[in-house]
Amino acid sequence: MKTRAPRIPATCLLWSLILGGCSMAPKYQPPLLESPPAYKEIEGWKVAQPGDAALHGKWWELFNDPQLNALEEQVDVSNQNIASAFASFLEARALVREAQAQYYPTLTTAPSVTRSRSSANLQGFSGTAGGTTTGGATTGATTGTLTTTTTGRPFNEFDLPFDASWTPDLWGRVRNTVKGNVAAAQASAADLENTRLTAQAELAVDYYQLRTQDSLKQLLDATVVAYQESLNLTQAQFETGIGTDEAVAQAEVQLQTTQAQDTNLGIARAQYEHAIALLVGQPASNFSIAVEPLQADPPPIPVGVPSQLLERRPDIAADERLMAQANAQIGVARAAYFPTLTLSATGGFESSSASNWLSWPSRFWSVGPSLAETLFDAGLRRATVQQYQAAYQQTVAAYRQTVLTAFQQVEDNLAALRILSTQLQQQDAAVKASARYVAIATDRYKLGLDPYLDVITAQTALLSSQQTAATLRMQQLTDSVQLIEALGGGWDASQLPSQRDVAHASPTATH
Repeated sequence: MKTRAPRIPATCLLWSLILGGCSMAPKYQPPLLESPPAYKEIEGWKVAQPGDAALHGKWWELFNDPQLNALEEQVDVSNQNIASAFASFLEARALVREAQAQYYPTLTTAPSVTRSRSSANLQGFSGTAGGTTTGGATTGATTGTLTTTTTGRPFNEFDLPFDASWTPDLWGRVRNTVKGNVAAAQASAADLENTRLTAQAELAVDYYQLRTQDSLKQLLDATVVAYQESLNLTQAQFETGIGTDEAVAQAEVQLQTTQAQDTNLGIARAQYEHAIALLVGQPASNFSIAVEPLQADPPPIPVGVPSQLLERRPDIAADERLMAQANAQIGVARAAYFPTLTLSATGGFESSSASNWLSWPSRFWSVGPSLAETLFDAGLRRATVQQYQAAYQQTVAAYRQTVLTAFQQVEDNLAALRILSTQLQQQDAAVKASARYVAIATDRYKLGLDPYLDVITAQTALLSSQQTAATLRMQQLTDSVQLIEALGGGWDASQLPSQRDVAHASPTATH
């Protein structure tokens, strides 16, 4: 499809001269997306009712864990990824002000004092003094003809020029540049919120995984004690002639293997502790968390309806703002089809003597408009417009993909929590059955009815069931955190800075 230069009605041209220009950007409208009426996986799982505590900025307080609350408060202050994202937002905001500066005239001056001597061999030479070019505008003015009376002799020149130039935004190039930069700054603000939410959720996940390691450590410590007692029992029976040396060896192997597993837990715990230190911006060498087994239960989470997700996820808001930026860039590219009007004026004082440098006869000035238009560019402007149109379509596809991914993440975590609630009940029943199996096997071994291998089998099954139950509880809590993250963590698109906020807010307004 060929891209042609947009046609400008005569009325638009007239009003552009009066009001400051037309916009060449297409009218921006975010693509319409159909949202399902309800989440499919929500059935059969408890959620908070609309009247319950809704998600808000400090969503981790739903878990009622003071230590987690204290750690989360440090993330926003000390996390370096958040600091980097905030600096990116400040950079994007500065670009808005840079673009806005193009609305106004530019005033420059270049005062100079020179002493010169021309060649004596330039008899009859006539020329001009001054006249430098800065940014397309000429500084200085014609100072008169140098006659033969100045050739071969030194002379002074005192210049105090002032240049003013202004390019009216007739075709909306500056306006669309500002719009695009505002949208980019808002996208950067949304990226900042997404970075903050990601760090907060990652901290909560690492925290509950660390607490699970503490629970497993408590479990294995108790198991080691129980296996030591079993070893003592087999040794006593062997010494009295009731048991066998084989049973003693089996009990020793079981005890030592479990001790090794117990020791190995320290690796994972240390790594989670170090990961938390990184998230709160502290050196791992100076950071520690006291041992405390996991005891929390997942709280009911207010999920809302799917249509709210489009307004509650900062990554969706960022992609929507990038669409607006790409749309504005099309207008910037289209504006290149039309001529550029520049209004310029030059004035000042110049003299060959300091005594009358600033006197009225030493004044000079010039004023006038100029037009610039590209007559032939071998299709460069058409290709540029096509480039930005394709870039806009890319942002539309990225936006749709982000929305679909958001729905998937919410459904994934809802399904996981619904299924885990049932699985945990089944696993708790398995733990009780395994404990009963150990008691029966131990009693039968003491009576000499069964070999010690049956006790080992029962004890192994119990330990495995208990470890699985601890892991499932951790998964339930981490999935709850990830569900909150998928829902946007209580953020809302209304928190995005407006154009005025982006251009005039204080540096700490969004941090």
